[in-house]
Amino acid sequence: KVMSLKIVFMGTPEFSLPALKALIDNNLNIAKVYTQPPKKSKRGQKINSSPIEDFSKKNGIEYRIPKKLNIDEELKIFKSLSPDIAIVVAYGQIIPKEFLNIPKFGFINIHASLLPKWRGAAPIQRAIMNEDKKIGVSIMKIEEQLDSGPVLISREINLNKNLTHGEIEKELSLVGANLLIESLKIIKSGNSKFNKQDHSQASYARKINKNETKINWNLDSKKVLAHVHGLSPNPGAWFEFHNERFKVLRAIRSSKNGKPGVVLDKNLTIGCKLESIQILELQRQGKKKQATKEFLLGNKIDTGTILI
Repeated sequence: KVMSLKIVFMGTPEFSLPALKALIDNNLNIAKVYTQPPKKSKRGQKINSSPIEDFSKKNGIEYRIPKKLNIDEELKIFKSLSPDIAIVVAYGQIIPKEFLNIPKFGFINIHASLLPKWRGAAPIQRAIMNEDKKIGVSIMKIEEQLDSGPVLISREINLNKNLTHGEIEKELSLVGANLLIESLKIIKSGNSKFNKQDHSQASYARKINKNETKINWNLDSKKVLAHVHGLSPNPGAWFEFHNERFKVLRAIRSSKNGKPGVVLDKNLTIGCKLESIQILELQRQGKKKQATKEFLLGNKIDTGTILI
């Protein structure tokens, strides 16, 4: 029975929650949860504990929040848990190699890409921005090199270009949670076959850099849309108008043609190199997000205006 596996779970953001919930819903034996220590909010007023810490507290699950794992004391503590398997879902720290062989079945990881494509920190965002047709989740064994371990099982879904990164991430976190339970059954049955990745096919999903968030209207509408949705809701792709930044959170493509960066109509359709995009949802600096209709009631952006 899968129930008898002694599990250590490591995760931090919202994306990790469905996996932890799935373990609990299946009555699995969670020896300990590891998550990142609370972070100060941007203005330092508030201390934000991770979604996984909040969930563990609420559900009476024992958890640890070590600042770093690669110290002797943490290795000792981890050994003393003598887990059968460790599950990592967007934990946010590299697992030291001394840890990797302690669990009987090693460490497995839910990674939000079809490995070996998009190893690294921002797989979903990069897949959207790259206009990939498919996206998915892989369950892999953790080895020393980043996201390079053999894959047990993966699931692909079609990438809907009208969905934002936030929405696709939610969907994949649920796919990953189901896949995790399936994987544990396979591992427990003793029939697990981990397949080596073809490293020659690997691509790297580097972290999103602030320098790449500004919208470039000199690209065609497909590219601009992929950029907008790949960065929505965070950090957000933006343009400038009257020295203020406006994040575009949702848009659709339009067949209207006009000069790049020029407002083409009263519905906030903006010209691109080829065709245009119509902005459906945006957020003014320091304000709440708004639907374009609502936004335009209080803000006038005339047809013919050039956005930079």
